[in-house]
Amino acid sequence: MRFNSKLIRPLFTFAMVALGTYAGNLVAQRYFRLIDSYLRGESSWFLWIPQTPTQLSRTDRIWLMAAFLLVGAMLAFVVERLAFIQINRARARWNTMAPAEKLLFFGGVMSGLLLTALIRSILGPPVWLTASLAVLLCYVSVIAFESLKEQVRFYFPSSSQPPKTGLARPCRPKLLDTNVIIDGRIADICRAGFVEGPIYVPRFVLEELQQIADSADSLKRARGRRGLDILNQMQKEMDLEVPDLAVTDAGGEVDARLVAAARQVGGAIITNDYNLNRVAELQGVEVLNINELANALKPVVLPGEEMRVTIIKEGKEKDQGVAYLDDGTMIVVEGAKRMIDQTLDVSVTSVLQTVQGKMIFGKIKETVEPGTNRVDDSIRSYTGSRVRRKVR
Repeated sequence: MRFNSKLIRPLFTFAMVALGTYAGNLVAQRYFRLIDSYLRGESSWFLWIPQTPTQLSRTDRIWLMAAFLLVGAMLAFVVERLAFIQINRARARWNTMAPAEKLLFFGGVMSGLLLTALIRSILGPPVWLTASLAVLLCYVSVIAFESLKEQVRFYFPSSSQPPKTGLARPCRPKLLDTNVIIDGRIADICRAGFVEGPIYVPRFVLEELQQIADSADSLKRARGRRGLDILNQMQKEMDLEVPDLAVTDAGGEVDARLVAAARQVGGAIITNDYNLNRVAELQGVEVLNINELANALKPVVLPGEEMRVTIIKEGKEKDQGVAYLDDGTMIVVEGAKRMIDQTLDVSVTSVLQTVQGKMIFGKIKETVEPGTNRVDDSIRSYTGSRVRRKVR
């Protein structure tokens, strides 16, 4: 069953605020008893309060009680926010732990609780001291048990992952932005197994995607619905989570909140937005740009190489024709203006790298030898199939 953060988070916040309010009430009652004892002359505390009245008025008690309750609720709310951030970080770290490391962690916790129970049965310390001692002993026990990871790997090699070297990196959470979801290629990349670790779609990104899907513009509406369909498909096929990350110090812009969320959980951002890429890198957040991945996967073409392409349209210059490779790379062919919709053998003359991508320039290559009808089979084909060798 998936962790429903949309339901759990408000309940957790309400429980913490109620607990803080109750703690404020207990502190207020204790404070009132101390003041009453001082005003009756039974205690010398609170030297700044005059002893003329015999007791606090009802109005003063109401205001003091309200102040204690408010302070307790506010402190509990702050603790809840900090605790939820630590919970998200702990979940991200938990997902990267090996099974043996998880067993060692539970073993350390149980050992710390057992030691606490033994000490309490012998010494009988107060409750607050027992709780503090339990936290301390559990922490020390977990650290001690985790130091035995190498020994566990040696005796039980099949129960843990291989030892990590200095070059190995843990699987960090990957956060998706709106543009890369609408683009759609991220689903195929994740399905192929090139993205490791948990995949996060923050709730504010999902809300922005829903706003695009509800837009009055038909084009934006279609793009938003496409993004929602891709998310539904990814959620069925892979480990996709929609956490409610508490990001309050990044302003209202989605990109800024996404960068802050990535820093908060120690994750990386997957995007195809150039501006978001640069902003995240300036703030020390790792970015995986799928456009850079696509450029890296484009075939390497060298001057002098031969290929077979289909002329699609006329070029800008005189006698030029334009063709495209399967990955969208443009090929400008000299002397092919009047050969639209024809498949030609082309020899590459030069390759130009631009901001938009790579452009290839070539010229028509004669592949039929004089006096024969033989086709050179060594030519690289980009039309989906090679031309077979034919001899009249």
